[in-house]
Formats: sequence, structure tokens, C-alpha cells
Amino acid sequence: MTDETQGTHEIYETYENPILDADWSDPDVVRVGDDFYLTASSFGRAPGLPLLHSRDLVNWTLIGHALERLEPADEFARPRHDCGVWAPSIRHHDDRFWIFWGDPDQGIFQVNAPEIRGPWTRPHLVKEGKGLIDPCPLWDDETGEAYLVHAWAKSRSGVKNRLTGHRMHPDGTSVLDEGKVIVDGDRVPGWFTLEGPKLYRHDGWFWILAPAGGVETGWQGAFRARDFFGPYEEKIVLEQKDTDVNGPHQGGWVRTPSGEDWFLHFQQRGVYGRVVHLQPVRWDAEGWPVMGDDGAPVAVHRRPALPRQPAAAPATDDDFPGGRFGHQWQWTANPPPLSAALERGDPHDGWATQHSGDGLRLSCVRTADAHDLRKLPNVLTQRLPGTPCAVEVELDLRGEEPGARAGLAVLGDAFCWIGLQRGADGTVHLVHRFAEAVAERERDADRPRLAPGGRARLRVEIGTGARCRFAYDIGDGFRSSGPVFAATPWRWVGALLGLFALAPEGPGHAGAATFTAFRIKPL
Repeated sequence: MTDETQGTHEIYETYENPILDADWSDPDVVRVGDDFYLTASSFGRAPGLPLLHSRDLVNWTLIGHALERLEPADEFARPRHDCGVWAPSIRHHDDRFWIFWGDPDQGIFQVNAPEIRGPWTRPHLVKEGKGLIDPCPLWDDETGEAYLVHAWAKSRSGVKNRLTGHRMHPDGTSVLDEGKVIVDGDRVPGWFTLEGPKLYRHDGWFWILAPAGGVETGWQGAFRARDFFGPYEEKIVLEQKDTDVNGPHQGGWVRTPSGEDWFLHFQQRGVYGRVVHLQPVRWDAEGWPVMGDDGAPVAVHRRPALPRQPAAAPATDDDFPGGRFGHQWQWTANPPPLSAALERGDPHDGWATQHSGDGLRLSCVRTADAHDLRKLPNVLTQRLPGTPCAVEVELDLRGEEPGARAGLAVLGDAFCWIGLQRGADGTVHLVHRFAEAVAERERDADRPRLAPGGRARLRVEIGTGARCRFAYDIGDGFRSSGPVFAATPWRWVGALLGLFALAPEGPGHAGAATFTAFRIKPL
């Protein structure tokens, strides 16, 4: 896989889709000067709201996050894998970056910052309510008005297939009215599950680019009206047609400095989540956008007419210098605040400890849920790559507590992990465990093996269809372990790679585990 710090590669005149081959769900994009910035859904993981940067719309690097912790903090102290941050919109207005998103259980939030790297404000609740999702603001330079549009989640509100519009306070802190349904999908023949709106002003029209038809098989629609509150006319502007790209929809439109138009959207790929494609956009004689190749997604296309850039992709590998982990990693829930640990005077109270050398030092966090990784907030995760790869990491278990364990996991509705565990007699064993989606606790995927020295090199080969083969090296070369494990997604989130350390309930510090030389290589 690609590291952000690697040197340049040959740059070709065309690009291939997907441009981001991992779960960068529900992308939105904005241009500021010569720079493009992208954010995506992060659901219940922390930090949230990833921030990606590009100068050519093809090569992207991950530069940080806009949301340090989800709020209310206590609500996300335990994993809520399909909740939290849904479908954000990113904009630049009044010399500030703005990100709005919907939490389906709480309402519409926003954060803002003077620079893309922050500092970002704490989340502000713009509109409270159940089922409010996919918000997008618009500051209309022509009229000086500000607007907000959002969709609805039927699972929380009983409402779907419609878009609601509001006038918004220009400072982005509140809406100024009760809202009006400005697009009712039930009144458009054949349309269902209308959601994910992005709001623009172009050529004298208010434009809403919104998908419909469902995540896996839907299409991209465009709506336009002379007045924000309608009436709107609609057109399908991107759909699968005879391509292999199912459900090409939901994303953001952006214009380059030279006036080229492009649309970034996702494709649902099951266990891999929602990968990101880039489509050219032109405008027909009637002023409607035409995306891709006459409304069908392109697999290969001429690159945007922008200065050549080095080949790049979000980082995956990590040496964890000084015990710090890269931007690609997220916890499965809010981590404990460092200030609380300092107040208690316990240097081991945090989940990851910084130190002078290389390697990720994870505390063996005591828990009553050691039998089920899906319930643990202290699993450090990154996205599963969308192409076959091999994942390796070195593990050194220093937890002396019987039952202390650490490992490398593939995590979803079902999970599987391989790692080390301390026995009651003080010995360390190589263990390999899994749980089906319907199982309430894990069980062995292979027989435990003695691991002298408490060290192991762990490996998982992830083949076509995310079929995973686990292996280990405890000093005599890699050996395979257990049967093939088929990775699974959550409902809205692709499968994740994870590192963890834990111990059974009990008093006192349970020790730590150190992970070094995390690598992902293509197969």
C-alpha cells in the first residue's frame, strides 16, 4: 500500500477509478484556491470527520480530523458502529472551513475552523431532532441569505424520501424557520430513498444534487429551481447503465480554477464499504449536468487539467514513532480524556502510552467484555483496503496478568483475530479466535500454541472477496492458522483492521503490549 512520504512515481495522462479504494463513505469536497479538501462519514469512531487533501483530485493524502471526540461524550464511550457522524458536507465561507453533519439520534451539528488543520470548534447543535441526516448549508452570495437542506432517516423519524429546507442564520448556528419539504420523492414517479443532498447556486438556479434508489443500486439525481423553496424539477444524471459500477451516487461537485467540473461519489462494495470515484461533468444545452460518459460512470478517464502531482494515497503503514499513531487510525469509541488520567495520577490509565522509542504501546485495558471485540471501545482501527493485500505487525506482550491478551483483528459484524495471551501459569500462547455475526462470544479458530518469549509476528492475507487467511511467526517462520475467515461489514460501515490489548476485570494495572512495524502490502 502507499505511504504518504514515499517519492514520486510516473504520472500518466489518465486516472483509474476508484481514486480512493477504501471506505471513505459519503464523500464531499470543496476547493479553496488551488487546494481540494474532502471529508467523509466516520460514524462512531474517534477521531471523526477525516480531512483529505489533494491538488489534482486524483492523489489524496489524509491530513487530520475535524472532530476530536464525539458528543455527547458519554453517549459514545462505548462502540456505536453505525451511529454518530453521517454524511458530512464541507464548505468554505467567510474565511472559515465549515463541516455540517447529521447524527440520526440527535440532530444536525457543525464545526468550523480558520484553517483546514484547525483549530476546529467543538460540535454545535444547529437543529435538534431524531432522524435528521445529510445536511448541507449554502451561503448565497447573490442574495446574502443562508440556507440549509437535509434528508430524513425513517429508522428514527418514520419519514424518508423527502428533503427539507430551512433559512439558516448566517453564522451557521441555527435555522430560522420550521422548515418546508422542498422535494418530496413520493411525488416523483419511480423515486425512492431520496437522501444525501448537496446544495449549490449555479447559473441562476438553486441546485440540489441528491441520490435515490438505495445505497447498492441507486442513481444520482439533480434538482433545480429558481427559488430555494421550489418548485424543483429533476433529472437522473448518473447511473450504472451497462458498467460494473453499481449505485454510483452521493457525493460532491467541484470546479477547478480553469473551470472544469468534476463529481466525486461513492460505490458500495460490501465488506470494503464505500469507495470513491471521480467523474467528469459537462453541461447540456438545457443547462443540466451530464456526469461521467453520457451519464454512466467512467472506469478510466483523462486526468483533470491541473498541475502534475506525485502519486499519493492515504497512509496505511506505521512505525508508531514515540508511541504515536498516524492519522489513519481511529478508536472504536471516544478514548478517555488525558486530563482525567492525569487527575487520577495514573500514567497507565490511557489506552496508548507515548515513549522514547518506536512502537505502539497499548495498555491491557481491563474489561468484562474480553470475549467480544465488537463491544470494546479501545480497538484501534483503520480501513480495510479495497484490493487484495497482506497485513503484518510485530507483537510483544508484556501484560503479566493471567488472561491479558493482544492481537491483530479483522472486525465487522463477525470478527477474527490472532495474537498472544498470558496463561494462568505465566506462559504466553499464540491464540486465534473468531465470532460469527450471531455469536455472543468468541471461540478458538485453531488450537493455542506456546509462544516462547511472548513475541510473535502476525499476518493476515486478505484475498478476493475479503477472504482472510491468518498466519503467525513465533521464531521458526510463518505458519498458517485456522480456516479461511470471510470478513463482514457492519450495516453501514465496511470491515476494519484493528489492534487491541485487554485483560479480564480486576484491580490494578494489567500491563501492556507493544506493536511495531505495521505494514500493508499488495498481493
